[in-house]
Amino acid sequence: MPATDAPPMVRLRGVQKHFGALHVLRDVDLDVAAGEVVVVVGPSGSGKSTLCRTINRLEPVASGEVLVDGVPVPAEGAALARLRADVGMVFQSFDLFAHRTVLDNLCMAPVMVRGIPKAQARTEAMALLERVGIADKAGHFPAQLSGGQQQRAAIARALAMKPKVMLFDEPTSALDPEMVAEVLAVMTSLAEDGMTMVVVTHEMGFARRAADRVVFMDAGAIVEVAPPEQFFAGGGSDRTRSFLSAVLQH
Repeated sequence: MPATDAPPMVRLRGVQKHFGALHVLRDVDLDVAAGEVVVVVGPSGSGKSTLCRTINRLEPVASGEVLVDGVPVPAEGAALARLRADVGMVFQSFDLFAHRTVLDNLCMAPVMVRGIPKAQARTEAMALLERVGIADKAGHFPAQLSGGQQQRAAIARALAMKPKVMLFDEPTSALDPEMVAEVLAVMTSLAEDGMTMVVVTHEMGFARRAADRVVFMDAGAIVEVAPPEQFFAGGGSDRTRSFLSAVLQH
């Protein structure tokens, strides 16, 4: 885990979020250091995905502060677009452009947003496709790929922007079981290479293997934050132990 004296790459302070009468984030405080992998777990409806989506303002907050690399997340406009260029996001659904080839999916944003020359963008995109194991699919359209291949393409597309932090919102939940492992292998490789990552997932094996810290949420609040070996030893709160007993017996 990185040294804690460096300023955090992501900081949330006193974050509150409501959906109508539903209080989905309750006074959330969280720091994520540069190069750290934080895995967020908890029961359905606990606020995990909402927390993840507040970091790049896909969900605006009612109150509190969200900073990325020391800069408050802007409310709108060009400043928000610039921040989102630095924050890669991978969703449950792959959200690839169906009418573009895999290679074109990777090249569009670097060329249009970063201003990278097309030839350079293609070279870098092919290197990323090689890294995630689907270089042979560069000329294919998303519908010609399996779900696991589409999600690996989505990860490569996010990496093509050279983000400072990667957010993963349940990236394997839409996949058939045999495809989960190939996506988690790519994510584990990113973690080992020092990418700053916030990962919302039900994959406890990934949390054990790749996380620097595990964040457990329930009812919109952070209940516990601990290294994986401590978290999975069940030494925390009663609510944590109850959750673990439920998810680890399956």
